[in-house]
Amino acid sequence: MTKISGSPGPNKRNEIAGIPTRVIAIVVIGALAIWFLFANLERVKIQFWVFTVTSPLWIALLATLLVGAALGWLAKGRREG
Repeated sequence: MTKISGSPGPNKRNEIAGIPTRVIAIVVIGALAIWFLFANLERVKIQFWVFTVTSPLWIALLATLLVGAALGWLAKGRREG
């Protein structure tokens, strides 16, 4: 296989300043999620099917974020296997 002069190598295509774009995306999304959590500190009623709880909204948002991350991690494992 010949390499065309001036084209980026296979490892440089998905990097910005030597940092993988996936890592940059994770950091940016994580920072936005944390900012969003701290912007929502008021207490809210959360209704489940059979009971209701009162909790700060950021806890509900954090729980949702963690469940989504866990589902994404599980789905990624299924795709690779």
